[in-house]
Amino acid sequence: MREFIFRLFGRGRRPPDSDGDARTEGGVGTDGQARTDGGTVTKEQTAGRSRVQEALDSDLVGSLPFWLPPALLIGLFVYGAIGWNVLISLTDWSGLGQPDYDSLSFAMYEEMLSDPTFWTATQNTFVLLIVFTAVTLLLGLLLAILVDQKIRFENTFRTIYLLPMSLSFVVTAIFWSWMYNPEIGLINVGLRSLGLDFLAYAWLSDPRFSLGAVIFALMWQFSGYCMVVYLAGLRAIPTEQYEAARTDGASTLRMYRRVIIPQLRASTTSAAVVLMVFALKAFDFLFVLFGPTPGPSTDILSVMMFREAFRATNWAYGSAIATVLFVMALGVIGPYLYLQYSRGDL
Repeated sequence: MREFIFRLFGRGRRPPDSDGDARTEGGVGTDGQARTDGGTVTKEQTAGRSRVQEALDSDLVGSLPFWLPPALLIGLFVYGAIGWNVLISLTDWSGLGQPDYDSLSFAMYEEMLSDPTFWTATQNTFVLLIVFTAVTLLLGLLLAILVDQKIRFENTFRTIYLLPMSLSFVVTAIFWSWMYNPEIGLINVGLRSLGLDFLAYAWLSDPRFSLGAVIFALMWQFSGYCMVVYLAGLRAIPTEQYEAARTDGASTLRMYRRVIIPQLRASTTSAAVVLMVFALKAFDFLFVLFGPTPGPSTDILSVMMFREAFRATNWAYGSAIATVLFVMALGVIGPYLYLQYSRGDL
């Protein structure tokens, strides 16, 4: 009992006997180590015991209750779901019954590559991704430069610009469906009131303008976010650099182009990644505006995936399209994570 108490509270140290030896009843000690079963404890056993004790006392084991449960949940419901989706894309499952995992093939990917609708949706997705990201970054940078001029009511303007970012895609889509209404929409009503009736179009139903109308609405929602990111980057630049550029006789345009904007690369990278991810997730925005069949001019991969999986009950084909979207997302996030890791920020 006495040895158990010392094991529990003394991290394995045994109480010495009255003669100062480290032996217990019935045991033979070697190098001060003893066992109660009459045997001896070797140095290797002692070292092994100490290593186990060190492992149990490490920060990793102590932090297990905090990170292991969420890691298991994420592994099951996120990465497990992604893996299952890839597996489904290799079958011919229609969503009814059980999928047949015995005959896996790339038939759905071959069908996808020969589907003209897929290529049209892919083209629209890339146009949305690139144009929306580039123009929104430029607009956000211009707004950040204007707000950085120490204008009055700066916080009010910053809040107004950032407010659309807090709205969901569903709310924004309903709002812009009213704005784009060909008869009572604010845009056409305003154009007619200015005598510009020839510019009043059916913005969402006209294939020439529908994708551009979507991009403009998304720009309105996310330009405030880019403004805040760029504004933080501008405020992090020392004022001495502004003063040095002015002392050297650089104009305002030249100062921003040669000195200030090159130092905003980190802000540009982080904002661009967020914008591209949201562009890939614009399903609910287009679904509210156009429904599951938006037409060739505004069809994107996420809407096509929904249509094939839930409307045509072709889950294997929809899973193949979802896998392509996942690869595109990795193509956006992967280089950014590698860049952050190479800089030592991860």
